Amino acid sequence: MKFSFITLFENLVKPYFKDSILKRAVDAELIKVKFVNPRDFSKDKHKKVDDYMIGGGAGLLMQTEPLEGAILNIKEQNPHIIYLTPVGKKFTQFDAKRLAKFEHIAFICGRYEGIDERIIETYVNEVFCIGDFILTGGELGALCMCDAISRNIKGVLGNENSLVEESFENGALEAPSFAKPNIFKDLAVPSEFLKGNHAKIQALKINMANSKTRFFRPDLYLKLDRQIKKEKHEK
Repeated sequence: MKFSFITLFENLVKPYFKDSILKRAVDAELIKVKFVNPRDFSKDKHKKVDDYMIGGGAGLLMQTEPLEGAILNIKEQNPHIIYLTPVGKKFTQFDAKRLAKFEHIAFICGRYEGIDERIIETYVNEVFCIGDFILTGGELGALCMCDAISRNIKGVLGNENSLVEESFENGALEAPSFAKPNIFKDLAVPSEFLKGNHAKIQALKINMANSKTRFFRPDLYLKLDRQIKKEKHEK
């Protein structure tokens, strides 16, 4: 899998691939990372890439020509081009798993007040939003998506079973987890976890996951509850 970042600030993105799981994935060539700077394609003598918005408005907008040059620089590599914007659909774990099947994903990292709408209409394959808040640039959002996608690529995680019981995999949040010591601050690990009966442990984890989802994410729980009732009815 190849990830291309079209960004004015490569140094905001590059360090994330210098440590931990994604570094090992890069070293093993499970993922490749490329950076393309729109400033390299600016025809302005000062390498300017932004301008005032036509029709007025606060702030500056990234221009079409430098962005198009950056996109065309990788276009022959057939990237699936993604742009993060508040109008995009919410990025989910389902999207992370789906996008992990692509061979090449390119993120356009907007800056200032965003990018010219005509670039989106002409070149972008999908638009996403990672939350109802505004960032100063698209780099952090693109990294969030890249991380979530990468861990669904075969071989990136040391233990692929880690994916099985994660939050959102079965419509619920992940069950609470515990490590030694068995008692901490007078709080004990659930006794069933210590008895070695894996069937009972699994049943307890499912119940705890459902309870956790009901408390923290009632929106998810409503969907989960409907699914559970549907499955019981079909039986």
